[in-house]
Parts: sequence; structure tokens; C-alpha cells
Amino acid sequence: MSEVLYEVADHIATITLNAPDRMNTISGPMLDAISARLLEADRDRNVRCIIITGNGRAFCAGLDLAAQMSGPTGSLGNLGSLDTNPGEFEIRDAPPIVLHNLDTPTICAINGGAAGYGLDLALGCDIRIAARTAKLSPGFAKRGILPESGGTWLMPRMVGYARAAEIAFTGRTLMADEALDLGLVNHVVEADELTARSRGLAAEISSNAPLAVRAIKRMMRAAETETFEQNVHHVFLQLLPLMRTNDFREGVAAFMEKRTPDFQGR
Repeated sequence: MSEVLYEVADHIATITLNAPDRMNTISGPMLDAISARLLEADRDRNVRCIIITGNGRAFCAGLDLAAQMSGPTGSLGNLGSLDTNPGEFEIRDAPPIVLHNLDTPTICAINGGAAGYGLDLALGCDIRIAARTAKLSPGFAKRGILPESGGTWLMPRMVGYARAAEIAFTGRTLMADEALDLGLVNHVVEADELTARSRGLAAEISSNAPLAVRAIKRMMRAAETETFEQNVHHVFLQLLPLMRTNDFREGVAAFMEKRTPDFQGR
């Protein structure tokens, strides 16, 4: 049985963590598989949005530390090794790094508990939709570690430093509605509506010009480290080639003719 499922339908790629018997805790091979599938989706011209979700009652309960610690070296796959020299520690290919650098929009459908690494994976997506029964558990400090996969960078930008500090320092579990109030998730829906709501939003995104959506995401990501003037300049450089695309001409024609555009990504 594959621990990471992958399917593409209607311009939407769905990546499903598939180890429900251990609450989708992530093994070393799963790390590699998630990264590979994310890159595959990002390179596929037919894919316009990516959904990441979990199978079973949990989204992801973190890294499978029990299995990793039982190995001969305490290996954590491509996250490095617990007994590795710090100068050799390598995370370039870890899913949160790959996820952050994708141009394809991503939605996390949080079907259940998201803890530790699973929480960072969810926060790394562009949009999060949570089932009402979902829980976000930033319990790193309770385990003697810290958010190793982007949480210290992502959470303060989402909720502000003071709120992020309280969440991280206490490690207190957040229920879905509280996460919504804080701005950590975009929507909270009933559990049986999660798939339909996530695919509906993905379909809405996918109906737009894919080259334009990818460019918007690139520029929003760049804006995290640029001045206003730098970003405006880079946006203009993105705009020029977009205005020469078939999709731009189709978008203008559809607007003038009062019809729904048919974008081809060209």
C-alpha cells in the first residue's frame, strides 16, 4: 500500500497522506514521496491547483519519530539525522521547502489533527480549509524541540508575533474555530463537506488563467523579502510576457463578449 496517494482530475492534483493506522505520521520514504509528488504536480501543465489532505481521522500527527528513532542512526530521511554534524544537516529537499517554492496554488484540506510537522506542512500551503473536528497542535515545546519545518517563519506572518509567541511557547492545542478566528485557516466546514468545499475552491482557482495565477503567487512570495518599489518593478516584468499570451487575449475577448473565458495556459 502506498503511503502517499496521487491523482489528477479536472486540473486538480490531490496528494493524500495514506498511513491512517498511525495517524499519517510521516516516515522517511513518505518525505521523499511528498516532495516528488509536489514537484511532479508543479511541472504538469495540466495541473492548476494542488490539494493536500490525509486519509483517516488525522491529517498528520507529525514525523514518525518512533520508527525513525528505532533505526541504527536515528535517521529522519531527507530532514537529516539526529546524530548528524550540524554542518552536514540538509533540508533542501524536505516537503515544506519544496512546498514554499511551488508556483502552483496549494490548498490544505485538514481532515483531522495536524500536529508538529503536520502543522507546518498545513501552514506551508497557500490556503487551509479545516473540518470542524480538526485540531492544530503546535506541541513542539512540549517535546523538547522547535518547529523545524517552517513554523517559526510562517506563523508570525499569519497571526503576528505576539500571538505566534503565545501559541508556540505554550504548545496549546487549537480547535478549528479558534484557528479560524486567529487567521490560521481560511474556512471551517463540517467534516463531510471538506472534500467538496476544497475541490470547489480548487476548481474556482483552476478556472482562471493558470499562467497569471502562477505569476501572482510568485510575486506574493517575493514580496515577503522585497521593498514595495522592488516588488512593483518585478510585477511589471511579469506583466509584459503575460500580455503576449493567448490567455490574455482570451480573457479580454471573454470580458468584452460577456462570456466565460476558456483558458489554455498558453
